[in-house]
Amino acid sequence: MPASGGVTRNTLRQQIADALRDEVLAGRLKAGREFTVKQIAEQYGVSATPVREALVDLCAQGLLDSDQHRGFRVHQYSVDDYRRMVEARMLVVEGVFRRRAAPARPPAPELGIGVALVSVRRRGEAAARAARAGDLDVLVGYDIRYWRELGRLIAANDHLADFLHRLRVQAWAFSVPHLRSERDLLGWLWGGHVDLVDAVTRGDAEAAVTVVREYNAHALEWADRLELLERRGGRGPAG
Repeated sequence: MPASGGVTRNTLRQQIADALRDEVLAGRLKAGREFTVKQIAEQYGVSATPVREALVDLCAQGLLDSDQHRGFRVHQYSVDDYRRMVEARMLVVEGVFRRRAAPARPPAPELGIGVALVSVRRRGEAAARAARAGDLDVLVGYDIRYWRELGRLIAANDHLADFLHRLRVQAWAFSVPHLRSERDLLGWLWGGHVDLVDAVTRGDAEAAVTVVREYNAHALEWADRLELLERRGGRGPAG
């Protein structure tokens, strides 16, 4: 049946996109790595069509670059790209919280505890544990899901939430290869997820903004350190 075939292809397309995205986020598909549709299709034992669609999806997410003659390449982000990601998400998230705290609006009941926030908190607790343990693979997965769920709740706007999600994925794609070579890994992993959920649960927008600002300042400090190492010409955390 055509409908069933379409569903199967779309599902396969998503599975391939998810698998390749996970490879990029884990640092196993490194920046600059090139491959073709044919190579990926053979690797997964599938036809070229869902693979091509999956790769195009990843290009749209900013994880891959497409070259008409050479196939696809894992996108290479610079320290400056990362800094701009952090600044962009900082402006958006702070703006969302400020809007929630505006005097013209009554205290928003949706910032109170609810089933959705309980789920976010559980993910936040798992992410914080992984940060304390220095387990990057677990941290990345929980952190992305945590921010995606929280973003949808606080933004109440799918376009903003999707934008923040893309920034989160891109930031991790840049960060993971550097972090894997960090000597002081624990010192650079943020674990304030629960503090942020607590502030949101109380409806305390100012406290939430403070947590987010501290987090972003921490990320920018790390970016400055990476840039300084690059300028010195030393073998920095990128390895």
